[in-house]
Amino acid sequence: MNRKELRIIYIGSVQGVGFRWTVKRLSCGYEVVGTIRNLPDGTVELVVQGKQSELEEFAQAIRDSGLGPHIRDEQISWSPIPQSSEEGWHEKCYKTFEIV
Repeated sequence: MNRKELRIIYIGSVQGVGFRWTVKRLSCGYEVVGTIRNLPDGTVELVVQGKQSELEEFAQAIRDSGLGPHIRDEQISWSPIPQSSEEGWHEKCYKTFEIV
């Protein structure tokens, strides 16, 4: 499986509006694992792993949910996840999707 890691920083009115809980609920419909957390600067960080197509669909579902109007901007970055320890296995191998 060709897994990737997607990191999105959500900018806007994204804290105090149920953002993390809505994203956690949405994650149940996708084969993704990772975390979502509030950052001290008022943004929200999503770090999620899975197949690229699944991650893209998940990110779009977040935009299409009731959260869309709260998002002013997104800072998106992609990283590959090595398949074995010989390739330097990623130190963050998530088992679930959690709010941290």
